[in-house]
Amino acid sequence: MGNPAGAQTSVHPPQEVRAFDTPNDGGESLTLIWAPGPQDRPDARYQVLAVEGDAADSSLMKVVAEFPANSRLVKDAKLPWWTRQADRQWHQFAIKSGKGVEVKNGVSYTVAVAFIEGEQRAVGPLLHATPAPNWFNWNQLNNLVAALVFGALVFYSINYAKRNEIFLRRIAGLDAVDEAIGRSTELGKPILYLTGAHDMSDPSTIAAAVILGRVAKRAAAYETELMVPHRDPITMAVCQEITKQAYLEAGKPDLFKDDANFFITSDQFSYTASVDGIMLRKKPAANFFMGSYFAESLLLTETGASTGAIQIAGTDSDHQLPFFVTTCDYTLIGEELYAASAYLSREPVQIGTLRGQDIGKAVILGIVAVGTVLATIGVATGAAWPQLVLDLFKDLK
Repeated sequence: MGNPAGAQTSVHPPQEVRAFDTPNDGGESLTLIWAPGPQDRPDARYQVLAVEGDAADSSLMKVVAEFPANSRLVKDAKLPWWTRQADRQWHQFAIKSGKGVEVKNGVSYTVAVAFIEGEQRAVGPLLHATPAPNWFNWNQLNNLVAALVFGALVFYSINYAKRNEIFLRRIAGLDAVDEAIGRSTELGKPILYLTGAHDMSDPSTIAAAVILGRVAKRAAAYETELMVPHRDPITMAVCQEITKQAYLEAGKPDLFKDDANFFITSDQFSYTASVDGIMLRKKPAANFFMGSYFAESLLLTETGASTGAIQIAGTDSDHQLPFFVTTCDYTLIGEELYAASAYLSREPVQIGTLRGQDIGKAVILGIVAVGTVLATIGVATGAAWPQLVLDLFKDLK
């Protein structure tokens, strides 16, 4: 069964076999490719053999894989066309640790491919290859190009925003911020501001903290009391600094109070009960619910609505949006929360970044539409060229 390469048999050994370090990976892997043959049938099999070091005969090598002769093709690896080592119909197999062979970087291995049909076996040439890690993954080249293009687009948008006025569609919930603060001032009642259930690692909490700076600045200008209860001590510390800076920018540093931001508890419903109590006792005229929320959302907003306060909510928690829409006067939905800082500040850098992101999303939607058409054409006609174009956008992150 262990015929050496070149033995005369009724079956032919694999042709044009090549062995090399697997490209575009972290090492510890070897790749074998070989040409397809007329004998590639489901009832025939290929064996992949490997052993550490040098081997003069295939009988000294271990079988690391065995599979039908019409499988393990280059096209099955789903690699982009710019990194394929052979035609899509060629065979390809990656040898990794397992099956009695441990693949180590910097160690030479002897590898081979055998063809088996019935009781006959033909072994191809014995080849040598050494695995090694690679510095760059060329399979992800399209991701690098996309990142550079998107980054250039954002920088261009920022520079454009510095020279020109950019239109931002009206967001009613943000336009009502000044109205809510003014109402609190007229009634002589405080403003209640919540930053959500998550910590500062969550984008929605960061957005809520940014909006807090705007609200605090207006509250300082109108000399209106601001209350910001927290569930997370780190978020509280960050919001204290944001509030302090807002009062300083408003020219009212003497009105700043450290206890405007205060920690209650990390427990979900204990926090909810405490905030509900604050609403019923203090009766704030304006309630802001920004950030991410869970089951407490309806408990908070219903209590606030019962006190007659104007309520503005903003969240990216789609499962809580119905409750906010029902019980609040205004609701920022999804990315409106993230766009709030640019909308309120009108700073060119933020507006330019927002515009660049919107253009990027429009481009992505266009690519999805074009890709759908190309994929349909490829399936309907059997043409190969649509797949070449689709590979440019494969595995984009």
